[in-house]
Amino acid sequence: MSHLAVTTIAREALEMTGSLQALIGTDEGNIQPIDKDARYLNHVLHLPLKIETCRKLRDLAKYLGVTDRFKDVIDTFHVPEGETPAGFRLSYVLDKDRVVRVDLIRDISYDKNGEKRPTKILFSADSANPYEVAPVSNMLANLTCNPGIIYDLFINNPEANVGAKFKTRDEVMEELGRILGPGVDISVELNNPFEPDFEKILEEVSKFREMLSPYRVVIKVPHTGSVNAENVHYLLKGDKRFPLRADGGSTEDRLRGHNLALRLKDHGYRINFTLMFDPYQAAMALQARPYFINSFVRHRMHQSAVMRKLLDLYAVTDDSSYLEELRQFLLSADYLAAGETDFDLLETRKMAKRILKRRRFAEHEGEDGLDAVRHNLRMLRGCNLNDTRLIICSMEGEDNYPDILDLLTEPEFIDMNDRVVITAEPQYLAKFTSCNQVVSYQRRFMNAAKGQK
Repeated sequence: MSHLAVTTIAREALEMTGSLQALIGTDEGNIQPIDKDARYLNHVLHLPLKIETCRKLRDLAKYLGVTDRFKDVIDTFHVPEGETPAGFRLSYVLDKDRVVRVDLIRDISYDKNGEKRPTKILFSADSANPYEVAPVSNMLANLTCNPGIIYDLFINNPEANVGAKFKTRDEVMEELGRILGPGVDISVELNNPFEPDFEKILEEVSKFREMLSPYRVVIKVPHTGSVNAENVHYLLKGDKRFPLRADGGSTEDRLRGHNLALRLKDHGYRINFTLMFDPYQAAMALQARPYFINSFVRHRMHQSAVMRKLLDLYAVTDDSSYLEELRQFLLSADYLAAGETDFDLLETRKMAKRILKRRRFAEHEGEDGLDAVRHNLRMLRGCNLNDTRLIICSMEGEDNYPDILDLLTEPEFIDMNDRVVITAEPQYLAKFTSCNQVVSYQRRFMNAAKGQK
């Protein structure tokens, strides 16, 4: 037999598949189904299995059933017979008396029937607009909402909320859950993370769990910085300026989000720990054992560019008005507190230079504004939270998205693609599905086919 023939046979053997149905029978050595689980087993009996999995099951199992979680998933999402839902991977649990039970584990890397999604990189949408989410729903593994997205951009926006059909957050979330189906996680942010009564927070999140199911709901818990229940009113009235720097206030205040995330996790919730901008936030954020961490990239790139421009203009002209403009910019972007309007100009310059150095804005690491993404992926690679993913979010402009895709093809990060979720407004994602030649070729094709049958 030729080497080619042997290689072909070996490849075909590796690619051969079986099924649970093929293992079931009345003959000696076959696996017997558990009668009371028969209805649920019909969801998986004909799904393809790797030959190695078939061999292991034949060696280990005498009886076949399903877990209680398997039953709950099927019943919760009213899954058609012969299918398992998207957002779950198949697993097997060896029980006593050689009973093997089929289980469904939440994993948004999977489409229905235990098939992997097309790419390791997953996509998410930043939107609470059901009309906007519907066209992209089949491409998503996650959706993120915060109060600004829900209320400002949709419910209270007559152009988006056509005919004021949706009146409350719950109505919006129920409709989004219906559109997205079981395979998409839905990250919902607390209305008031500064609520001192934890029982009230639990009451709020329990409504989300009831509405979206424990399998889909993810609670967005924000970093809180120097904001607390006593001073948050500064952000809500007057000029909305805050009297403290972000790194001011008490240790308790700055770790409130971390501790809130841990408490909610102890109550069985998965956590999307949000408002992460700088790389140094990641290590402590991971101590809260989140399901998602974040890298916000939009404002970071813009703010770095503004600081660089003003520093360069001052270096060339020695004109202090550029430092005054820089100080005003740092005030407006909350680097300085509201009362620091007379902050020393030379100290202003030092602060901006320190920020840009830390962001490595003059190097490949940070010139595209993605230094935090690179850092956070390295942190994830080295942490003990194997299921935690990084959401890259808050994008804009012509370069953010292409630069992110370029980063994810860098040799250093190819192995981390399955830990990444890219999220943006649906219209921003849609922007990068086309290019000029699509129009050019459609012109050619449609004119060639005009009138043809």
